[in-house]
Amino acid sequence: MRLHVADHPLITHKLTVLRDENTPSPVFRQLTEELVTLLAYEATRNVRVSPHEIRTPVTATTGVKISEPRPLVVPILRAGLGMLDGMVKLLPSAEVGFLGMARNEETLEPTTYAERLPEDLSDRQCFVLDPMLATGGSLGAAMEFLFNRGARDVTAICLLGAPEGVAAIEKQVEGRDVTLVLGALDERLNEKGYIVPGLGDAGDRLYGTV
Repeated sequence: MRLHVADHPLITHKLTVLRDENTPSPVFRQLTEELVTLLAYEATRNVRVSPHEIRTPVTATTGVKISEPRPLVVPILRAGLGMLDGMVKLLPSAEVGFLGMARNEETLEPTTYAERLPEDLSDRQCFVLDPMLATGGSLGAAMEFLFNRGARDVTAICLLGAPEGVAAIEKQVEGRDVTLVLGALDERLNEKGYIVPGLGDAGDRLYGTV
């Protein structure tokens, strides 16, 4: 497993505003989109491309285009939806699937309640979007779901991660082609499984409490 923690002042600045409990939902949503676009730049560093012949106003040349099959972007519902626009802005040719996963707040175990994905993901590069890597349960289950359908490699983009979650993912995906891209690696989890210092419940802050 490869781990990349962003080290850029713009990302740190935007995360600081996200962490502030006084930041309203509209600003939170806008900053999340901006952050994901910045993180996606790093996450797509190894996206597969193929040669593409073009003609400029001066001469013929060879560039590249995104290879087939196209990458698949998979936001984990519901909070991952807030990251989707930022991702497809950078990778508009990608296809989009959805996984609905929820965490039992007592056992902290994930459950899958919905999915909209191709049955066969053979040879596909997949990008999973989930704002918070806390215990790693939901993200690990999502990755396993994709690999079981034949995914070639999986890259996860998270705004924040905890060391416990990173360790859990690394253990679970041993031998798989996995990359984690985090905006920041925080201190720890608290007794309720929330990231410290974190930013609270990303879904509630994106969309309000339901």
